[in-house]
Amino acid sequence: MDRLKQNAARENRTLNNYVESVLLDVVYDEPNEVTKAAIKEAMSGKNRNKVYSNVDEMFDEFGACKP
Repeated sequence: MDRLKQNAARENRTLNNYVESVLLDVVYDEPNEVTKAAIKEAMSGKNRNKVYSNVDEMFDEFGACKP
């Protein structure tokens, strides 16, 4: 509660107004279309992350120059 009061005071707002705006930001914060697509892809398990045994193996797969 003290931290909420401090944040509200820093923004020259009432505690009630500050808490209301924070809650509205949380409720109405919707990701953009690119993020939604990435979330959907990740949740599908279609492109599971590959685990590499070392950095050289990873660079070889991507055809990148080794550091």
